[in-house]
Amino acid sequence: MNATEKESILSLSLLAAFADGSQGDVERAELKRIAESLPNSELRPVDLLHRVLSGQVTVTGAAAALTSAPLRQLAYEMAVCVCEADDVLSARERDFLDRLRRELHLDAAATASIETQAEQVVTEPLAAPPVFAAAAAPTTVPAAAGADVDQMVLNYAILNGALELLPESLATMAIIPLQMKMVYRIGRAHGYELDRGHIKDLIATAGVGLTSQVVEGCARKLLGGLLGKIGGGGMMKSAGKQVASSAMSFATTWALGKLAERYYAGGRKLSAIEVRQVFGSLTEQARGLHGTHAAAIREKAGSLNLTQLLPLIRGRQ
Repeated sequence: MNATEKESILSLSLLAAFADGSQGDVERAELKRIAESLPNSELRPVDLLHRVLSGQVTVTGAAAALTSAPLRQLAYEMAVCVCEADDVLSARERDFLDRLRRELHLDAAATASIETQAEQVVTEPLAAPPVFAAAAAPTTVPAAAGADVDQMVLNYAILNGALELLPESLATMAIIPLQMKMVYRIGRAHGYELDRGHIKDLIATAGVGLTSQVVEGCARKLLGGLLGKIGGGGMMKSAGKQVASSAMSFATTWALGKLAERYYAGGRKLSAIEVRQVFGSLTEQARGLHGTHAAAIREKAGSLNLTQLLPLIRGRQ
């Protein structure tokens, strides 16, 4: 994959991120941060983001630079994952994907499986057999149960760090549903029955963008040469470049879990400013923990494959 092809695929992912026209300040700030943090070699992500936002990049132009069928399909898969990140496809996003499919000259039947897989991942119900019986009202979780919550949060963080080491964009997409299920289970352990809206509000208040997480994971895989790798030394060599992204997913997931534990254990009394401050502090703490669990993350990645995504989201961690 040459620089022009990488730029075209990343351009289409950024266009997908803004397709519904409703990205808030959190997402825009996160996308700017991501662009500034990505490798800045022959492809200049900050300049590319500016061109996308200013309308200098078009779907037609970006799609035309992709001449091989595998790259066209990869570009479409990444765009689907970005559009589906917040688990609701708007009419504008559907129109964007329909146009993109036509511009990439992809058959509707050929892209149906991509769309179906993505939809299954993001719409999997949050409810699952709880770690603890849910209380009738907010309550204090016993110390032993609290230790189980801590282990559950660590397990989710390790799993999400491992997913960033897999070569599929759908693996990155699975991180958000797993974070949402983790928060749901923590809330339920404290007697709160949560829906997706409540969980997304807490995640957004913490300053974590849903769409931007998927964009960042996919972009790092793309620029690091991991996307499209299948097995063998080639994949593992490329996966070595994914350490930063894997560490970020680990840290974000761990910090969200610990934030949720503090938030729901305290009766949801933290203000928006306090939520941001607590999450920031926990994220810094999580970054320091990553090295301790890096081997477990690599081991977990070695045992995962794409067919396990739905069972992982459905099951206990």
